[in-house]
Amino acid sequence: MYVCICNAVTDRQIQETVAAGALSLTDLKDRLGVASCCGCCADLASSFLANTAGKANMVSPITVEH
Repeated sequence: MYVCICNAVTDRQIQETVAAGALSLTDLKDRLGVASCCGCCADLASSFLANTAGKANMVSPITVEH
């Protein structure tokens, strides 16, 4: 399924990029161009990122700096 129409990025490409080490939407932007044009796909791409990372048990804890 296409996630980013502007850059023709699919969910499979996002899954592969997460498997290769992408951990954030910024990583997906840098590597695939996701959400770098109109931005309409940012929420869906983030959802796929979280889902894929969660399945791979790669979700890192959130740290809060004081």
